[in-house]
Amino acid sequence: MTADPTVDATRRAAGVASPPLLSRALVLLFVASFCAMTGFYLLLSVVPLYASRTGANGIGAGLTTGVLMLATVVAELGTPALLARAGYGVVLGAGLLLLGAPSLALVGSAGFPTILAVCLVRGVGLAVFVVAGGSLVATLLPAARRAEGLGWYGVVVGIPAVAALPLGVWLAERVGFPPVFIAAAAITLVALLTVPGLPGRSRPDHPPIGVWTGLASPGQRRPALLFLVTAMGAGVVVTFLPLVVRGPARLGALALLMHAGATTAARWWAGRYGGRRNQGSLLLAGVAVAGIGMLVLVLASHGTAALGGAMLLGIGFGVAQNASLSLMFAQVSASGYDMVSAVWNLAYDAGMGVGAFGFGLLAAGSGYVAAFAITAAVMALSLAPALRDRRWLARAPRPAPIPPGIG
Repeated sequence: MTADPTVDATRRAAGVASPPLLSRALVLLFVASFCAMTGFYLLLSVVPLYASRTGANGIGAGLTTGVLMLATVVAELGTPALLARAGYGVVLGAGLLLLGAPSLALVGSAGFPTILAVCLVRGVGLAVFVVAGGSLVATLLPAARRAEGLGWYGVVVGIPAVAALPLGVWLAERVGFPPVFIAAAAITLVALLTVPGLPGRSRPDHPPIGVWTGLASPGQRRPALLFLVTAMGAGVVVTFLPLVVRGPARLGALALLMHAGATTAARWWAGRYGGRRNQGSLLLAGVAVAGIGMLVLVLASHGTAALGGAMLLGIGFGVAQNASLSLMFAQVSASGYDMVSAVWNLAYDAGMGVGAFGFGLLAAGSGYVAAFAITAAVMALSLAPALRDRRWLARAPRPAPIPPGIG
């Protein structure tokens, strides 16, 4: 993991060394995050598919993702307070346990209430893990290379999406649902082995900033809302694309693979090379590209359009992920890291849940084509307030310079 070569050359010429990105604690967090997200993504598209195969309609399939994300959003509101009380290690361990173990209950039951209950508990586990993990990443990264480090963190959590999201659907079609449920639980729970090596309590420079205080700040709220819009599109894709695409089952899996791969690559690019650009402008570009991808999915029943739309939406989603998070972290000190992580993850999960459930309602009433078109229109309209008032973009801080003597 190295910084941009041009930037490194400039720093060497000035006699300034780049601070290292990796530490032992950060590596352990990367391992835990990789395992947790692999277990999460293995089931993200499988559970709606499982629900539909066991008698649920389109609304029911969307409800599984909606309940998962609703539980996540509610739990994320309280996670910063939990972190202040219990510390990183305890919270991360609890998140892994709640995210991994409940999926075993699906092995012996096909009842829709059981499916929803599992989604509810897993949503709580996801919330506490991702909020604690996001805050800890910001704490462990040097401020001058935070955008780049967040890009690499995006790779760590994005590779499971690239591999596990389509793999879960592929495996479920070939070996059945129970082995996928067991595998998701096992790989998540094995990450508990990393918890003893993670830091304990954070020691911020000032009293922690609350979530509601953060939401009241335009510098936090506006980037989060724009990112939420792209997450809505992602929620639609991962929940409904396998159900919409006509043709072999592998075509839906391939569309998910392209979406996840584009998301990960775009998030890495936005961190590695986008750090030299205005993060607010990158965020607007990400929303625009995601909206174009959603519009292309109007033709999702045709294989080529499904693949292209999923890829474009993934590119916009990935850029928006890193740009919004970098922008939000840059505007607070360490006392606000828990809040930023919670608000950003709230936007992520609320967007995923609203996108999945809302799209299900639209599709039930007007069909998939109209639902894709309406969703694309909503994404386009979300840009209007930001373009009308660009003052918050002009004030967006750029990456902090590296002080002399840091090595």
